[in-house]
Order: sequence, then C-alpha cells, then structure tokens
Amino acid sequence: MESAFRKLYDRGEFPISVVHDSNGNKLNWQVSFSTLDYHVVLPLFFTGLSETVEPYAFIARQGVHDLLSHGGDRVLQVVPQLIMPIKDALNTRNPSVVCRTLKVLQHLVQCQSEIGLALVPYYRQILPVFDLFKSRNGTHRFPKNCP
Repeated sequence: MESAFRKLYDRGEFPISVVHDSNGNKLNWQVSFSTLDYHVVLPLFFTGLSETVEPYAFIARQGVHDLLSHGGDRVLQVVPQLIMPIKDALNTRNPSVVCRTLKVLQHLVQCQSEIGLALVPYYRQILPVFDLFKSRNGTHRFPKNCP
C-alpha cells in the first residue's frame, strides 16, 4: 500500500529535489525552512519513515533530519501530530524501519529540551514495540549499519 508520503512525493508536492554528488545523496530544499508549515510538512515526512523502498526511504529519513535540524521552536508544537507516524513505523516491526525510527527519535529529543517531556504522555503508544524486540532474546537483531 502506498503511503501518503510516497503519493505526495510522486506528485511533486514537496519543495525538494535529490542531489547526487560524490559525497552521497542529499536533499536540495527549494524554499527556506522558515517558510515551511511544520504542522503539515513534518508529520508527512514522518509518515515516510515506514517506507522501505528507495528513494522514498532516503528522502523521508533525510527530510526528517533536515526539518528537525532547522525547526527550532516549531518542532515542539508538532509533537502530538508525530505520534501516529512514529507508532506506525515502529509497528512495521521491520528491523531497518525500527532502527531508523529510533535514530529519528534520538534527533527529535535533542532538538529542544522540552520535547522529551512532551513525549511522556505518549509512551504507552510507542514503547510496547520496544518490548517486543527486547523479549526476542536476540533473534530479531537490528542491522549493524542502521540508516
């Protein structure tokens, strides 16, 4: 099933393009981060975390990291809208997707000191998947080079 992220990217709805160079791929944002509506764009990129097909997985991952790096105070206001995409990505139970989502969660809480506290009410929704991975006794390992 196609994600909302994939549909919007295929239609050219996002103000981005992929730049291929000798240092690897990166996103070229065609608008300033200050003009983006984080209440719309950030949750859409978070829905792309569930993607396993390239280039969608790369674009979603890099887009989320770019948006978090440049979001400043606007990220905290969007946290409640990010919970369902985070939960959906974790519930795929795909080790690569879960690992990628964990890295995004790390970046998310490092954006602002208040974000960790803002996530507390949502722990019941996102923590059960971690218990599933923990209780597998090593049979479900994360990839060594998690994207």
